[in-house]
Amino acid sequence: MPVLTATDYAAPFLLSNRHLNTVFPTLFRRIAPALYQRERIPTPDNDFLDLDFSRTGSRSAVIILHGLEGNSTRVYVTGMVHIFNDSGFDTVSMNFRGCSGESNKALRFYHSGETGDLQTVIDHISPHYDHIHLVGFSLGGNVMLKYVGEKGTSIPKIVKSAVAVSVPVDLLDSSTELEKRHNAIYRMRFIRSLGEKLTEKAKAYPNDISLQGFSAIRTFREFDDRYTAPLHGFRDALDYWRQSSSVFYLQGISIPTLLINALDDPFLGKGCYPFDAASANPNFHLETPENGGHVGFVTFSEKYYWSEKRAWQFIRHHR
Repeated sequence: MPVLTATDYAAPFLLSNRHLNTVFPTLFRRIAPALYQRERIPTPDNDFLDLDFSRTGSRSAVIILHGLEGNSTRVYVTGMVHIFNDSGFDTVSMNFRGCSGESNKALRFYHSGETGDLQTVIDHISPHYDHIHLVGFSLGGNVMLKYVGEKGTSIPKIVKSAVAVSVPVDLLDSSTELEKRHNAIYRMRFIRSLGEKLTEKAKAYPNDISLQGFSAIRTFREFDDRYTAPLHGFRDALDYWRQSSSVFYLQGISIPTLLINALDDPFLGKGCYPFDAASANPNFHLETPENGGHVGFVTFSEKYYWSEKRAWQFIRHHR
C-alpha cells in the first residue's frame, strides 16, 4: 500500500517558474534573525562543531541541518526556527564543519554522506530533552535521511520524527542534472564558494591540498573527484555518490519521516523521487508538489512558507 501524502501547495502566479521560486527567498524574503546562542562542541576526532540554539524552555527540540554551502543564518533555516519556536519547540541549528564562519581544524570538512557529526549533536543535546526531531534541507536533508535509514531500528529512541526538504537523494542523478545548461549559475556559485573554503584549508594543509588548476573545474564530478572523494576516504566521485546517496538507505527508516521534493526542482532528476521506497516502507512518506523549486515553496499571504508549515504539521503530529 503506497504511503504517499497528499499535497496542497500552489505556487503564487508570479513564481510558477521553478527558478523564480528557487531564488526568490534568498533575494527578497525579509525575516527577523533568529535569537541564537552559540555553543561549540568537540568531535571525536578533535575537531569542533558550532551549534546555534534558539531556546523556548521546551523539553522537545528540532535539529535543523542546512544545505550545501549554507549555515544557520540562511532564511530557510531561520523560517523553520521561528515556526517551531512559536509553537513551543527549542531548535538547534547545526553548522556543518567549516560553515559557521570559521574553518574547521581537521583536513576533512563536510559532505553529503557524513552522518557521524549528526550523531555527535544528538548525543550532546539528548540529556536536556525528552524528544528530538530532525529537519534537513538539500544536502542536509540527504545527511539526515541517510542517518535515519542506516540507523534503522537502532536509532536513539529520543529521535521521534524527521522531515527533509528538496533533497538530492540520488547524488549521481542530481549531479547529472546540475551539469545541464539551465543550472550553470547555481553550479558555478557553489563551486566558487567551495573553492573559497579550500583556499583557507590549503593554508593549514599546504601539502595535502593544491589549488593549481582549480579555475578549470566546471562540474561537481570534477570537484568531487579531485577534492571531496580523496579528502574523505572515497575512491572517486562515483564511489562517494554511491556510498552517500540516501536513496539506498530509505528502506531502513523506522521512524515517521517525510520527504518533500517538488516535481519542478531544478536540482533533481528522476532518481530523486523515490516512489518505490515510499510504497514499500510505511514509515517513509513522500510528498511531491507540482511546484516549489529548490527550497522554495514561497507563499505571499502568510508569515511562514508552505514547507515550514508542512514540516511543523508533520512533527507536531509525531511529537
